[in-house]
Amino acid sequence: MADVLLVAGEPSGEEHAHTFIPRLRALRPDIKFWGVGGDVLQKEGMELRYHLRDFSSMGFSEVVGKIPFYKNALSVLVNEAVKRGTRDAILIDFQDFNLRLAQRLASRGIRVWYYVAPQAWAWRPWRATTLANTVHRLFSILPFEEEWFGSRGVKQLTPVPHPLVTNWAEELAKLPARPWEERLLKSPRLMVLPGSRRSEVAPLLPIFIRTVKALKAQMPGLHVTLSRVSHLDPALYDCAQGHVDHWITPEELPAELLRADTALAASGTVTLGTGMMGVPTVVAYQSSLINEFVIRKLIRYTKDVSLTNLVLGERIFPEFLQQEVQVPLLTRAMLAWWQDPAAWTKVTSELAKLPGLLASGEKDVGGMMAKEMV
Repeated sequence: MADVLLVAGEPSGEEHAHTFIPRLRALRPDIKFWGVGGDVLQKEGMELRYHLRDFSSMGFSEVVGKIPFYKNALSVLVNEAVKRGTRDAILIDFQDFNLRLAQRLASRGIRVWYYVAPQAWAWRPWRATTLANTVHRLFSILPFEEEWFGSRGVKQLTPVPHPLVTNWAEELAKLPARPWEERLLKSPRLMVLPGSRRSEVAPLLPIFIRTVKALKAQMPGLHVTLSRVSHLDPALYDCAQGHVDHWITPEELPAELLRADTALAASGTVTLGTGMMGVPTVVAYQSSLINEFVIRKLIRYTKDVSLTNLVLGERIFPEFLQQEVQVPLLTRAMLAWWQDPAAWTKVTSELAKLPGLLASGEKDVGGMMAKEMV
């Protein structure tokens, strides 16, 4: 039996794991996974040293408060890996923690498979050098990353299809044509996606719901669907009661996006999903003042925040950040698509390029790992 350390510190990491873990399990039934994961991986037999709910954090201020926890977890995982005789570790996203873990594991002769390249192109570009000197294999999921990392010395990089392409394959095969139609002036279908963390939902959902009310005042036929997650306090969603026509879980989202016309979403991977499904999306991001200070003053990040915009190389989705997250601005941006056929056609034609851009790369990551793992 071969012990493999697997670290998926966020729900998205667990989803990413499912793009290759089933194949790896099938080819290597002798492998026993242990480490950090969630309910899904645990039900499939993974031994959890930590549950991802204890790991998840968002923004500088949340991370600072959990530094003692993370430092202890680093030591625990490394020591246990050495004790178990672990030869391979699969680290999925969760870049700040996993990059430190990768360095410690590599220094002890443990081979690191790093799935989802950290966004070093956005901030802290020196991490590319760390990766070049640390990981056995780095997997990238955005089309521009191969050139960016390669030019900075990361030669052990393998592009792979974005996990959403794999996980949403059934829905992508059913993508509808999205021509502008007069129905958008009377009964458009709006998907509301306030995020999956309390730090996203608490500030954004009340503003999103006030935006829904403003839109319904102009278009009484508006149909609103809201995605909510079960691990958050239900009271966070009280403001939406009576203003939403249909409630869904994140698992239902891909199928529901086939029927959606537009979306109002918190910034994150989901905005790449809405773009890939051809759904014009207004993107919002609101965080604490300390997070804003770190981003603007220390990191000096000035690019777009939406992955759809970054992949396509232009501002396709309107973005409203921090103080810009205001009902009149969100309302105006949404109405512009419904009321302007030319604007609608431009955005939907650009979005049609996304699935192809995100589908290239190594299709059998599980097979690659199975051949090389000891």
